[in-house]
Amino acid sequence: MPHHVTARIRVGAIRPALILAAACLLSACLGEGMPGVTKMGFGAGKSPADPAAPVLSAQGAVRSALIADLQSRRSVLPPDGPFAAVAAAVTEAGAGVAAAELRVAQLRAEAKARNWLPRIGPSANLTSLGALAASILLEQTLFDNGKRKAERAYAAADVEVAAVTLASGDNKRVYDGLKHYLTAERAREQAAVAARAVTRLTEFERIMALRVDGGLSDRSEQRVLSQKLAEMQASLVADRQAGLTAMAELTAMTTRDLSRLSGLQSLPPDQTVPEPLAVMRARGEAARTIAEAEMAKADMLPGLTASAAIGKGGVDGGLGLNGGAFGFGSGAERAALNATGDLVGRRIAQAAEDTERRIIALQRDMQSTLSREAQGAEVLRQTGNNLTLFTEQYKVGRRTLLELVQQYESFARIEREQVALKYIATDLRLQIALERGVLVDGARM
Repeated sequence: MPHHVTARIRVGAIRPALILAAACLLSACLGEGMPGVTKMGFGAGKSPADPAAPVLSAQGAVRSALIADLQSRRSVLPPDGPFAAVAAAVTEAGAGVAAAELRVAQLRAEAKARNWLPRIGPSANLTSLGALAASILLEQTLFDNGKRKAERAYAAADVEVAAVTLASGDNKRVYDGLKHYLTAERAREQAAVAARAVTRLTEFERIMALRVDGGLSDRSEQRVLSQKLAEMQASLVADRQAGLTAMAELTAMTTRDLSRLSGLQSLPPDQTVPEPLAVMRARGEAARTIAEAEMAKADMLPGLTASAAIGKGGVDGGLGLNGGAFGFGSGAERAALNATGDLVGRRIAQAAEDTERRIIALQRDMQSTLSREAQGAEVLRQTGNNLTLFTEQYKVGRRTLLELVQQYESFARIEREQVALKYIATDLRLQIALERGVLVDGARM
């Protein structure tokens, strides 16, 4: 339990305002040269000269390099076109939970910005005669080993974490919307390929039926062709169903009709900046953890408080010494708190490493997909030329109908795969942008 030493001094002849002014002046003086109740608080564990330290002004505004970085970010999405339309629609329809949490954190910081000022409230005590004595209690902390400064640093870091949460939520929501759009567009384009193939294979089946009836082809060939047609029809149904599902999920995220949107847009190459959101979150949480440790260390040392009770009997003032209780485990507890800085530094390094590994893996997957797309385009061109040659040879009787069907099936399969590759590559690029937090502008911070 904290050890309390309180000196009570009867000062009825002194005006309460003078007592309060003297307490505030003493508090400010203590804050200049020792860890007292400083008016302006910098981030815990950081020097005031550190440009990365969040600063909580007397008005409760948080000045932070981290938040400034978030605000300066610009989206990699083209300003016009389907991507921008989807991003605007899903952002507009968001529930705004993260924005509300940021506002709450800002209000808490605004309240903590004034925690160095005196506190005033009612006080009621029973006298020795059993009567109730009411008074107004003024209390001013003179010396608290930097606890209130750490509280302000915690509030400022809490705003940083809330800002990163908002940016992460907005980016994730935009990515989810674009993911549904890409899925719908990919399904639509693949369905178009499958529909053309079904039409062509249906015509081949009609010709095969005539040849079987005329005794020119075997029924086994007809069964093979019918199986290929059924497989392509199943692909067509699956593509259409996938498109409807993706569009339904996208519609559920918005209040606009996006069914008329179509097309795929190119995105700029990935840059090494800005810093990924996961690392920025780790930095904000690190500042908050350090501030929490500073508050705990301050509680282990004694603090000094001045108070004045104003009642009918005059003014009763005094000084209170509280806190500073030590136990058998106090040394180990303080050592654990001192190790907080090293711990959070390692967490930041781990977050940076994990994020870098994810981005590198996504970049390699994207490059591999783009290479496959380029190679597939050449294969598709050659397969198309072979199909043209087979068609001409079939017309002059040098190729059977089944051989022509097999060649066309290969062409349609490669064409469907080629359609998928460009959407896969775009999705991977969007995932990289999601990691870096550049799918939305930062003006909403």
